[in-house]
Amino acid sequence: MARPEATSHAAIEQAAFALFRERGFEATTLDAIAEAVGVGRRTLFRYYQSKNDIPWGRFDLTLERFRELLRTTPDDLGIYPAVGRAIVEFNRFPADASPPHAERMRLILRTPALQAHSALRYAEWRRVIAEYAAAGLGVGVDALAPRLLGHVGLALALTAYETWLDDPARDVTDLLQEGASTLMTLTTS
Repeated sequence: MARPEATSHAAIEQAAFALFRERGFEATTLDAIAEAVGVGRRTLFRYYQSKNDIPWGRFDLTLERFRELLRTTPDDLGIYPAVGRAIVEFNRFPADASPPHAERMRLILRTPALQAHSALRYAEWRRVIAEYAAAGLGVGVDALAPRLLGHVGLALALTAYETWLDDPARDVTDLLQEGASTLMTLTTS
């Protein structure tokens, strides 16, 4: 028999983000998060491997969604437009997300303590693009072109998010689409 659910990923994230706002990321302990959720510290580890994983949410599921977006791209679209389209669609989040997507991204992009951990997540994200590109190009996933496209795709997304966080009046989806269009222009000139 499986253990009964003691909490949920959403409950942990909501409690953690409330504490991050109040105390800051580095000053928030796993014990404080567990107490706020009403579970033991060990229970948190059934949901997240570390405090650094909490801002990333259910990253494994989002990567699977990213793979699915790329898998379901029409074959005649071409690799570059397909990646651009998938990046835009991957980064659509409900306006009522809790915690808000802007808050999540601000924490991930602007918290020095998360930068090393973010590098691991970025590598996983780039790999999704590289796998798709490698299959389309008929080369290995570690070949230059798929790896390069993974890095360029990540740069596109990070640039859009940094611009959005600096100017919240801008729409992140518009920025992502603009970045994807710029990528297309660069690859066709």
